[in-house]
Amino acid sequence: MLLFNSLSVSIPTISTIPSIPSHLSRFGRHYHHLLRVPRPFSSNPLPIVTKNQKPFFSSALVSTEEGNTEVEFQVLTAINSIYNDIVIVDTAESRMLLLDSTHNVHSIFMKGQTWTGSYWDEFATLPAIIPEGPIAIFGLGGGTAAHLMLTLWPSLQLHGWEIDEILIDKAREHLGLSDLEKHTEDGGVLHVHIGDALSTSSNIPGGYAGIVIDLFSGGEVLAQLQEVETWLEINKKLMPNGRLMVNCGGSSDAIWEKNSTINAMCKAFPGQVNWKKMPKSDGENYLAFTGPLPDLSMWSVGLPDRLSSSIKQWTSCFPS
Repeated sequence: MLLFNSLSVSIPTISTIPSIPSHLSRFGRHYHHLLRVPRPFSSNPLPIVTKNQKPFFSSALVSTEEGNTEVEFQVLTAINSIYNDIVIVDTAESRMLLLDSTHNVHSIFMKGQTWTGSYWDEFATLPAIIPEGPIAIFGLGGGTAAHLMLTLWPSLQLHGWEIDEILIDKAREHLGLSDLEKHTEDGGVLHVHIGDALSTSSNIPGGYAGIVIDLFSGGEVLAQLQEVETWLEINKKLMPNGRLMVNCGGSSDAIWEKNSTINAMCKAFPGQVNWKKMPKSDGENYLAFTGPLPDLSMWSVGLPDRLSSSIKQWTSCFPS
């Protein structure tokens, strides 16, 4: 299986298909256990020239615990929008959405399995600790979090906000996003909205029960999320007792004080922010959510083993 911490794609113009590196280092038996998303990648690409600007198949030299092997992949689309350089890559086991000049993996569509082995899985725990009601995803991307949440909670009413309409069109075409826009047997559905999630246009009457926030630009957490006022405005979009759950970015640092997003949240909501850092095997992203720290044992009840076992890693930024 592929790893992406060293996947890099160069897209010079909207009219050309990118070169894809044929050597992707630091791969492992299970790529999703080593995924770091989003974060800058490094690589030594050996370009593969495409013909006639059509999707193509090629192979990547993959280093695994068992040695080197060839993995076949296909570029399904490569296009520039006013917001992103968009690349979608297909392998036998997954499809990946790579964005902006860093070409970080912003979404992944798994084939034949549920878990991504990264922060998206954690977002699927949020419905267990919020009131009944609609949930927003600010930074929908290709819909990875929405896929997981509707798989585990098929009656959810999700509202996904994404600023890039071309990205949404490509995600519908290649990443199964259109399937989520159809009602499940339990009535759950994803409503896709094109627009700025941080504007007043993302408000709904009565507020959201929860908001998942996964907003990045240029490989970094959106700059507005370092500002206290931004968090106070986002919080106004919640119903009473609602919560925010946030991807605060990847880092090798081990303490939350070095994460500027969590620091801004703690200033906005004193004593009401909880955090965890994903283990190295799952990407090392910082995550945070607002509100009182729930009883962790009660939270884990009813969750799949894959999620319940990680609940105990959450802690308050300011333990009592």
